[in-house]
Amino acid sequence: MLFTLLCTSQSDKTIAITLSPDLKENANAVIRHKALEIEIKAYNKMVVKEHRIVTVFNEYGMRNIGAYLSYDNTVNIKHISAIVYNALGQEIKSIKEKKFKDVSAVSGGTLFSDDRQKYLSYTPTNYPFTVEYTSEYVTSTTAFIPRWFPVEGYFVSTEYSSFKIVNNSAIVLNKKASYLDGYNINELSDFYYEAKNIKAIKKEAYAPSFSSFAPHLKFALQEFDMKGVKGQNSSWTAFGKWVDTDLNKDTEELPEDVISEVQNLTKTESSNLEKAKIVYKYMQDKTRYISVQVGIGGWKPMLASDVDRLSYGDCKALSNYTKALLKAVGVESYYTLIYGNRDIESFDIDFSSQQGNHAILTVPHQDDYVFLECTSQTTPFGYIANFTDDRDALIITPDGGKIVHTKVYKTEENSQKTKAIITVDQLGGLNATIKVNSKGTQYNRYSQLESKDQKGKQLYYKNRFDNINNLKVRSISIINDKENVILTENLELEASKYASKAGNMLLLTPNAFNKNTYIPPRYENRTLPFEVDRGFVDEDEYVFTLNQALSIDVMFEPVTISNKFGEYATTIEKIGDKKFKYKRKLIINKGKYSKDDYKTFRTFYSNITKHDKSKITLKK
Repeated sequence: MLFTLLCTSQSDKTIAITLSPDLKENANAVIRHKALEIEIKAYNKMVVKEHRIVTVFNEYGMRNIGAYLSYDNTVNIKHISAIVYNALGQEIKSIKEKKFKDVSAVSGGTLFSDDRQKYLSYTPTNYPFTVEYTSEYVTSTTAFIPRWFPVEGYFVSTEYSSFKIVNNSAIVLNKKASYLDGYNINELSDFYYEAKNIKAIKKEAYAPSFSSFAPHLKFALQEFDMKGVKGQNSSWTAFGKWVDTDLNKDTEELPEDVISEVQNLTKTESSNLEKAKIVYKYMQDKTRYISVQVGIGGWKPMLASDVDRLSYGDCKALSNYTKALLKAVGVESYYTLIYGNRDIESFDIDFSSQQGNHAILTVPHQDDYVFLECTSQTTPFGYIANFTDDRDALIITPDGGKIVHTKVYKTEENSQKTKAIITVDQLGGLNATIKVNSKGTQYNRYSQLESKDQKGKQLYYKNRFDNINNLKVRSISIINDKENVILTENLELEASKYASKAGNMLLLTPNAFNKNTYIPPRYENRTLPFEVDRGFVDEDEYVFTLNQALSIDVMFEPVTISNKFGEYATTIEKIGDKKFKYKRKLIINKGKYSKDDYKTFRTFYSNITKHDKSKITLKK
């Protein structure tokens, strides 16, 4: 239906807008009107006003209402309210500030925090409905100037959105516009933009991160306030210098007995790297991760002496504590700001500003760096796969900030090698002894196994090998070689009637333990490029021995597929009448590709799935 709201005046408690059908396509919600206005009065005073009208079409669009305000003791809320309208544009509910939910913005890993949030809690009875939201607040923290995303995310369209900054301070305000071309966006002045009638973007498999292609603006003052601490930001060098000399100042002092302890632990080592490994293990054994974010504590590390006394800290505190321990034994290291996420997100090297959501530690080694994740009690030394790998980060040196790229786990490093000895009985049941070695990013996939109890491990393997009916896991042995970062799984499995009966024959699928079943979704008209962010290599070798009552009848021909996305090969080698060897190798390459390549990429995965299901015929 064509959705129409009836009147224009808010005082009449109705809204009049006719929505174009184009804006409903692929949309769970539409931004009918958004006006964000920011006035910067001084390096430590900023006024933010927002007027927002959002129409929600279904339950998935509820996340786009955006009627919330995060605050702490540096934020003075002047006004916050909302009005809810039904599908006819008639007011059905008015919500004043005191009716907004007011909750602590504390995550599960946070011990205590002064961050809070006021948000609209509304349960609709019907869709569509519309929310009109207005707010105004004054803050002394100017390190985080709101960004403008005229397209706010997937499955949400924009009818009108504007963004305006009035800089009444004498401080230079830096700006960067990204990916605005191709959208109906107008620059009205240096710091005043508006967007109209932008259709929703449909999320597609393997799409790159949203911020890497969606239009947006970001801003940063060259002088700013960070919850009471004045900051400098004329470049990454200057910003890093401020972090080192002001933000993190006087946080590294340790008790003398702790200094003596780590010096004694490392006294026989001449290599800085070996000293660092000992100190890292000392830190892991002594501490645990708990977030403490009060005042500047969300950005400034707590004292290293407090971490030592309490044996806990957040990423900033534990990284800073490890830095202090390394300093005590004469090893240089750098506090490092980074984006921590499964998705690969880098610092913008061309735009210095307050970026990142995580802290790690960087140890210079020869002509390279070793990166340390300090929040885990089990992560091997220097292992950062799948969370902080392959991205630009900011190391904080005494000379200032420096952008470096973290370790890239190459395709050949991310290996899983599986060997199995398998016997097949006359009814098609199997008994198998399996050994799996995992490295690189694939090591991380299975490292969680160590913490599972026996029942949990049994369940894990039954789910992992869910293609095998009647599976029994007879024994499990996990060896975690943290020095070489290799995980070894030794298993003994059995399953009755694995091979299926076909008359007097048995049909057996040789790929018993690493069968690909995933095929990327089909799109008639893909709109986005796609990316494989981490490559990998799987190698499988299974030796089958048949019961005396069975013999090989028909085997499939070798298969080889090779293209820019990777390689796939399978072979069967007959070793006498009762024995054969199945070999499989799959390489998926890391890479960025155009949308036109997606169909071929999908076909590649489809062929892998087809050949992984290939069967051989056994006769009795």
